[in-house]
Amino acid sequence: MTILTPQESRLSEGEIVRLAEAALADIARVRKSVGRVIFGQESVVEQTVIAILGGGHALLVGVPGLAKTKLVDTLGIAMGLDARRIQFTPDLMPSDIIGTEVMDQDETGRRSFRYVKGPVFAQLLMADEINRASPRTQSALLQAMQEYHVTVAGERYDLPAPFHVLATQNPLEQEGTYPLPEAQLDRFLMQVDVHYPDLASERRILLETGGDEDRAEAVLTAERLREIQALVRRMPVPESVVEAILSLVRSARPGSGHKEADTHIAWGPGPRASQSLMTCVRARALYEGRLAPSIDDVMALAEPILQHRMALNFAARAEGMSVRDVIASLKRDVA
Repeated sequence: MTILTPQESRLSEGEIVRLAEAALADIARVRKSVGRVIFGQESVVEQTVIAILGGGHALLVGVPGLAKTKLVDTLGIAMGLDARRIQFTPDLMPSDIIGTEVMDQDETGRRSFRYVKGPVFAQLLMADEINRASPRTQSALLQAMQEYHVTVAGERYDLPAPFHVLATQNPLEQEGTYPLPEAQLDRFLMQVDVHYPDLASERRILLETGGDEDRAEAVLTAERLREIQALVRRMPVPESVVEAILSLVRSARPGSGHKEADTHIAWGPGPRASQSLMTCVRARALYEGRLAPSIDDVMALAEPILQHRMALNFAARAEGMSVRDVIASLKRDVA
């Protein structure tokens, strides 16, 4: 049995297949364009593109120097998005992000306030080293990420569409970092861990250093991306996938009856995690050239979607466990 939402039921199966096949070709072109510039980080590219196709935001976590900034620049070019960058620093203020009012004086001497928009008014916003700034400044993005507008002096200003935040975060063990508020973490569709490249990829990086670098080419427009994002939400999902999502997310909550969760988890993911998985398994299916998601998609995306929405209790931390260890145990039971 396949689950259909009201929006999905308005399209015939033939229409969905036709639209999906066109989207598959466009996504393949995006992968090829990005792959010319970024290599050795295939899973990072996959998860970041999936987050954008799902219409959400992504948190890229890794040490400096792993091409996180370059990835965001490349995706902006390939997807035809207006991209901007904010370097988060300890002295960055909320007005540096959302903008501020300035006083103007016309030729008659009359004074009035004029709103000057900040860099948040972009289609693809890179929040570089977001955890270098204070929590007050980090939270300036919260309304924009959730409501897709900002409020200044009581006036609402809508953000461009589509609007995506790709934030990079240094490991919390590094000097001068602040943890992100839990409410803001929950607004990120997924957390993408960026690891060191393997030997072959790093060798290629060395050999291409100093030469003519390949550049991504624009293969989509913002309008086409929005069409694909709308299609992602219309794709039918098998009932077995829905049950796997529910089983996985609910088992990650303490008090659910799952021994691992009851023993080691202080607080677990809410319904937004289930919604995120539902969207992202569809996007992953399209990314890999398939017309329907499977349980394998749920297992592949469990860690990036759940890990920043869970916290271990003191006993688990004392034992040296990580959230990834708990998620791996939950996946084994669901699979």
